[in-house]
Amino acid sequence: MSNLKSDLKIALVQANQTWEDKAANLNHFDALLQGFSGVDLILLPEMFHTGFSMHSEQLAESMESSKGLEWLKSQAASKNAAIYTSLVIRDQERYFNRGVFVEPTGRIHFYNKRKTFGLAGEDKQYSSGNTEVVVDLYGWRIQLQICYDLRFPEIVRNRLLPDGSASYDLILYVANWPERRRLHWQTLLKARAIENQSYVVGVNRVGVDGNGLNYAGDSVSIDPLGVEEALEPFKEEVKIVTVTKETLHQARANLPFLKDI
Repeated sequence: MSNLKSDLKIALVQANQTWEDKAANLNHFDALLQGFSGVDLILLPEMFHTGFSMHSEQLAESMESSKGLEWLKSQAASKNAAIYTSLVIRDQERYFNRGVFVEPTGRIHFYNKRKTFGLAGEDKQYSSGNTEVVVDLYGWRIQLQICYDLRFPEIVRNRLLPDGSASYDLILYVANWPERRRLHWQTLLKARAIENQSYVVGVNRVGVDGNGLNYAGDSVSIDPLGVEEALEPFKEEVKIVTVTKETLHQARANLPFLKDI
C-alpha cells in the first residue's frame, strides 16, 4: 500500500469460535468488529470462521467463490483497515490452511501455512506451503505466519538487505494454540521478537473447540526487546496496540545484532 506511517494501530481480536459453523462465526465477528474504528490492521484467529478443523473437504472454499473472503473484503473496506487471518481453501484439488492478508482496496495477498501440525493430522488433510510472504503496509514490512509455524525459527530468520535495512519489521501469528501448551506459545513468541529484532503480534482464540481442547488466548504484542502488551487470558477481548518505527529503529541501532548473522 502507498503512504508511509511511523506507527501502526493493530486490533487484536481474541475471540471464541463456534465449531465448523461459518454463519455463526461471521455473525460473531461482525459484532466484535463493530466496537472500534481508526485502526490500520485487524487480526483474527486461525481458520477464523470454522475453527481448527481437519474436515478440509467439507469446509473448503475457493479463492474465486468464498463467503469468508467476501466477508473479509467487506470488513476491510468498511473499516478502512487491512485484515489478516486464515481459512480453509481448495486450490487445484489440494487443500490449504491459507493465510489471507486483505487490504481495504480488496487486494489479497496469501500465505500457505508452511508447517502443518502432524500431531493433529493437519499434514494428512492440508498441503504445506513453501514460500515466505512479506507484505508492505504503509512502509512496514510484515512477515505472515500461522500457528505451528512458530516452532520453526529458521523459516522467519530476519536478515539485512543490500540497502542495510531488515527484511521485515513485524511478524504476525494467527493461531488456534491449545491452553495445555500455552507456555510454549508465550515463550516462542518472545524469542521470535528478540532474535529477529522485530515486533511480533500473535492472536489466539479462547473457548473450547469441537475436539474438547481449551484455549487460553494469550494474544500479545511484543516489541524487539521482548517487552510485551498482553490481552487478558481465557476471555474474549479486542485490544488495540500500537507498534512504532521509533522503537524498532532504536532497538536495532543500539543493539546491531542483525549484521552479525
